[in-house]
Formats: sequence, C-alpha cells, structure tokens
Amino acid sequence: MTDALRTELADMVDSAEWTWLQPHANRDAVVVVDQALDLVDVGVAIATDNVTSVDHWIGEQLLRKPTLDQLIRWERTEGLRFQALIVPPYVLVQQSPEAT
Repeated sequence: MTDALRTELADMVDSAEWTWLQPHANRDAVVVVDQALDLVDVGVAIATDNVTSVDHWIGEQLLRKPTLDQLIRWERTEGLRFQALIVPPYVLVQQSPEAT
C-alpha cells in the first residue's frame, strides 16, 4: 500500500502560487516542510499516521506552521511559488530555496 500511496502522492505534488494557498493558511491548514525533507515522504508519513516520524520532524522544526512573519512576507511577495501537496486536512508546502 505504501508504494501505491507514494506514487499517488508524488503525482499530486504541484507548483502553487501563494495566492492559491492563502485560503488554506487562513484556515490554519498550511504546514511548512523544510527543504531537508522530501515532500512526498512527509505526505506518506502523515497519510499513514506515522506519529514517530512526524513528531521527530516537528521536534526538529523541520515540519511546522508558518510564522506570522512568513505569512506577511509571502503576502507581500508577488508571484511567490511553492511546491504543494494536499494531504487532508493539511496542505504541505515547500518554499523554493531562492524565496526564503
């Protein structure tokens, strides 16, 4: 099942503008995934309730909610894009390195 899930989630990763993600941030559903992690690996861990991995990433601050400063900066940066993956109820995002 995990291989099929990984394939399905990998196919769902897409580029998204901040303006498209903003409604999800407004409902506190956006989760920032650090560049050190693979977006699909995180999606699989969340979808399969891998609490050990998710808790570890949260503890290392590799997985977190966006800060107020980030939200303000993202709001003000025109054309800002992210890699995004929807794993209900969350929207996982990775900011491109040049946009940090």
